[in-house]
Amino acid sequence: MTEKGLIHIIDDEPIIHEVLSELLTSEGYATESSSGGEEALKKFVHQEYDLILLDLLMPGMDGIEVLRQLKKIDPHAVIIIITAYASVESAISAMKTGAYDYIQKPFKHDDLILTIERALEHNKLLKENLRLKSELKKTFSFENIIGKSQVMQNVFETIKAVAPTRSTILIQGESGTGKELVARAIHLNSDRIDFPFITVNSGSLPPDLLESHLFGHVKGAFTGAVSQKKGLFEAAHKGSIFFDEISCLNLETQAKLLRVMQEKEFMHLGGTKTIKVDVRVIAATNTSLEELICLSRFREDLFYRLNVIKLELPPLRQRKDDIPLLVKHFLAKYGKENHKDIQEISEDVMDILEVYEWPGNIRELENLIERAVVLSKTKVITRSSLPPFLLNNPDEDSSASDISSSTNLKDQLNSFQTKAIKDALKRTKGIHKKAAARLGVRATTLNEMIKRLEIDVDDLDP
Repeated sequence: MTEKGLIHIIDDEPIIHEVLSELLTSEGYATESSSGGEEALKKFVHQEYDLILLDLLMPGMDGIEVLRQLKKIDPHAVIIIITAYASVESAISAMKTGAYDYIQKPFKHDDLILTIERALEHNKLLKENLRLKSELKKTFSFENIIGKSQVMQNVFETIKAVAPTRSTILIQGESGTGKELVARAIHLNSDRIDFPFITVNSGSLPPDLLESHLFGHVKGAFTGAVSQKKGLFEAAHKGSIFFDEISCLNLETQAKLLRVMQEKEFMHLGGTKTIKVDVRVIAATNTSLEELICLSRFREDLFYRLNVIKLELPPLRQRKDDIPLLVKHFLAKYGKENHKDIQEISEDVMDILEVYEWPGNIRELENLIERAVVLSKTKVITRSSLPPFLLNNPDEDSSASDISSSTNLKDQLNSFQTKAIKDALKRTKGIHKKAAARLGVRATTLNEMIKRLEIDVDDLDP
């Protein structure tokens, strides 16, 4: 019979060892016995047990003290107290010290086996939960946000300092710089890790619907409100709520958010009951909130409430020393996902990647590496796997024929991008959203490219 686990029996009565060992062995468990606390503790240091059966009343070190010492060695140890001297007081004391359960001698065999099975199942779920949390923390912890450049080291130091605090954080950076990743890292390195991290996509919903999502509503609050619904603030209680692109909130929603941050309370839409919440707010923006204040599009009082600690994320063009590290990471990630053994990138391709300005930042680099991995027919990424706009090859794109003959690759890429953007805007009659779709980039990325390349969109030929 396959062993279901190793159980350590701690009891000063040899007959109990004999009876329990025979019973547990017949049920598929392996057993080990100790006659007292001192002996058990010595074994516990060198051996891992799935469960411990511990007598409460023993000569020398009693069961409560043994329990206390075992929990110091392993806080997750699963311990069931067994005693003939049962009392409410001793049961409460054992449970407070960390026992999983309490059973009285003489016990029924079926009851003991059922209690053991429940304890082991509980321990299995606990270990799985701890494993998942560990993997999450490893994925999002600030130590694993990739970057060796000095500017990123400064970011790491700031995250390390602010994560354990209760302060509100404002993360500012261009689209694609990893603002949500940093927000998650802050949450997962704080004392709120065991509670929810809720993301609010501030610009993806109409104002009324967004407020319903944030604060919840009562039945009949508006057309379609057929039942009461909790909001995201309630879901994030004791955890963190992340407002992505908070600049997209309208002024009315901003006022309600300010009240929640100040008073730590709110009401459901259409409701009259005040709800208290304990939530850490982390906000992100890719635009200057100070400029929006001047345009009367963002509340100054909310800005000061948000701007307790500002964390500036640099664009990729300001941390090009990190490109090789990021490329290596994305090669491994998408090589594994696509079952391809690709670990290298040719030197000339790396030169191109390090010169390019990356208006879409890390997100753009990641998408490009994923594309290259999928298209590559060799174990090394070569120029053939890159999109034409990076190659500046007249044979691949006729519009490149007018590019400057400058030998500076950066100038050539900028010239090519300028021409491609102007052409897309002309073909779409100046509609940025359509031009962005034609170019295969997001509208925000296109706007950032226009600003960086100083393209005068008002001066384009019809």
